[in-house]
Amino acid sequence: MSRWIKFAVSLAITIGCMWWTFRGVFEIDPKTNVRVLDEMLVALKSANWWWMAPYLAMLTLIHLARTKRWGNLLSGIETVPFKKLNEASAIGFMMLIILPFRLGEFARPFLIAERSNIRRSAAMASVVFERVVDGVLIAMLLLTLMIFIPGESADISRIRLGAYGMAAVFGGGLVFLLIARARHDLVVRLLRATVGRVSMGLTEKVIGVIDGFVGALKQLPDGKNMAEFFVWTALYWALNGWGMSMVANAFDCGHGAELSCQPLHITFFQGFVVLCVLIVGMMIPAAPGSAGTFQAFIMLALGVFVPADVVGSSGLAYANVLWIIQILQQVLFGLVFMVASNASFSDIAGKLSSSSQDQAPTA
Repeated sequence: MSRWIKFAVSLAITIGCMWWTFRGVFEIDPKTNVRVLDEMLVALKSANWWWMAPYLAMLTLIHLARTKRWGNLLSGIETVPFKKLNEASAIGFMMLIILPFRLGEFARPFLIAERSNIRRSAAMASVVFERVVDGVLIAMLLLTLMIFIPGESADISRIRLGAYGMAAVFGGGLVFLLIARARHDLVVRLLRATVGRVSMGLTEKVIGVIDGFVGALKQLPDGKNMAEFFVWTALYWALNGWGMSMVANAFDCGHGAELSCQPLHITFFQGFVVLCVLIVGMMIPAAPGSAGTFQAFIMLALGVFVPADVVGSSGLAYANVLWIIQILQQVLFGLVFMVASNASFSDIAGKLSSSSQDQAPTA
């Protein structure tokens, strides 16, 4: 698929999500007789912004956990000093947010290869392994959480479908890759004899992903680092879920609120449901920074627990603030480490664009 087709598809998805998110903001709320857009602005005006301070501190811990677990994975190849690992991680995640066409996916492998003796293909394989682990974990967590959500809750069927889809994609993908690990040559022959008849280019990319994953399994870290990887992973997602409920406290309408303010309350449990639904939505290709998709899936999750009028006002304010804070934090971290390491954004972006032709990692 050409880049322009990908761009058109992602733009269409973004516009659709934006429309779904903001479709009712110009309507009048019958409960308050106030326009929904004005209720959202009231929620923003009444927000207790002091809650952003602990959340920013939490985002720093999230960045630390994400960086440390990647270092644990890479230790099977080389132990990278934390300074270099942190630079590659901070700049890489900033590039993932900013660059179109998912070019940012290749930023971390490219950056760590420049700062160590790790080959880019091996680093890419570690990123693939991370994605598979996270996908399976979030899908299983969401399916587990949904056991405790009443079946009559709004939008629950769509969320359940998304959870099953995510479990099928990542769980099925993991099983397929493990089979490929055991019977590599047989799987490659079958792919070329089946999918290869339709698209040999796609087949070779799939084989490249298999080879990369198999290579990652061959270079897994020792038991200690593998255990630390899962500890950091658990901490990473625990902090993300906690952060969802923490930011919601800013929109409880208790900080000089006007009468039309609609208070938003999310429990610790509900915060994890919102997180999981958001991650399902982030699987969908969209504009840089997941603009539109991010807000749409936050509101979809809120609709399970929160009245529709609150979702459309304080819930929408909450989703936008959450998105902006996360974007600003990751971009700021990336810029700081980019300047400190004398790196050039245009230089990195250009090299990523030219190297993206070899998208599939190899062993």
